[in-house]
Amino acid sequence: MNSRERIFKALNHEEPDRVPYDLASSTWTGITNTAYQNLRKFLGMEPEEPVWSDVIQQIVIPSEEILDRMNVDVRGVFPLTSHNWDVWAKLKDKGDFWEYFDEWGFTHRFPKNGFWFSLVKSPMGESDFSESDIVEKYPWPNAGDKQRFAGLRKKAIEYRNSDKVVFTKGLCAGLFEMHQRVRGMENAMLDAFMFPENSDKLIGKLADLKIEFWDALLDEAGDVVDIIGEGDDYGTQQSQLIDPEHFRAYYKPHFMRVLDFIKKKSPHLKIMFHSCGNVRPILPDLIEMGVDILNPVHVRANGMEPVQLKKDFGKDLVFWGGGVDTQNVLPNGTPQNVKDDVKRNIEVLAPGGGFVFNTVHNIQAEVPPENIMAMWEALQEFGKYSNA
Repeated sequence: MNSRERIFKALNHEEPDRVPYDLASSTWTGITNTAYQNLRKFLGMEPEEPVWSDVIQQIVIPSEEILDRMNVDVRGVFPLTSHNWDVWAKLKDKGDFWEYFDEWGFTHRFPKNGFWFSLVKSPMGESDFSESDIVEKYPWPNAGDKQRFAGLRKKAIEYRNSDKVVFTKGLCAGLFEMHQRVRGMENAMLDAFMFPENSDKLIGKLADLKIEFWDALLDEAGDVVDIIGEGDDYGTQQSQLIDPEHFRAYYKPHFMRVLDFIKKKSPHLKIMFHSCGNVRPILPDLIEMGVDILNPVHVRANGMEPVQLKKDFGKDLVFWGGGVDTQNVLPNGTPQNVKDDVKRNIEVLAPGGGFVFNTVHNIQAEVPPENIMAMWEALQEFGKYSNA
């Protein structure tokens, strides 16, 4: 069974020969440059000039040598966005940190002793949000710029010809997260109540930009891509950042416009939705919105216990992630701890298909390469289906 057959079996909630594996097809399922270079060294390989999928998070695209060696079934194609489009060329040295001003008007800083960029300034954070035309007059980026997709179709065809499933992500973070970035966290939490009209205009504009982006990308390569990713971070370790009813009233209608557009334009595509933390209360909403795949399956968050998730939502959602805990076990556990966690999660999430193995979010810099390989070895050992 090749990778395409294996993944599509899983997506159709059927058991393939083994649990499919994803590493770095997206900037939610990836590996940081530090962890990647350490892994190469551990495997006896020379350091490699990083190919960035996301400079802000310091996520890289591993070499085909690594991906083939680890039997990875998915490949990502990465349109140019504010996270990977000439970021290094735009950096300014500010002494203790580098500063980057992106196409959205966000200011990011990277401490010289740090691991990633952080957003430090929101463009509308101190603006008078009561101004009637503040959303309309803002210099928004050109979401459909054809430069974003240069070479993307060719790369997708190359991956398909090697029997890999092809994944691509959207223009930016989700509507709630982008609302926070544009206005700042405190403002974003209050806007719907203090400035309801402009709040809805802003969320609507962000959705319009997403639709503009997907319209251009799907024209360019929609027939050679298999899975697309959208998302928004609504969950915390314990509950949600906003009440589910707030999500349903203010964000869900606009996100439905985006996903409905994608489904109508390219009905063959599967839609992945990424949201960290405890998002259990809104999983029925995501299913109603047309989401096929949930990522990252934050198995250590309250309400996200794999047994109950599989029981309650396993017929409607594919779980893409949840293979090993990245908060504690993968960075801090022993290789045996890692193997035990992988085995436990596979035993729950794999039966009946509907599961693609990946870590709970990106592999961070402090993760020892021994633990990455322990994870992979456990997947090889415990990820085989009995019908194989």
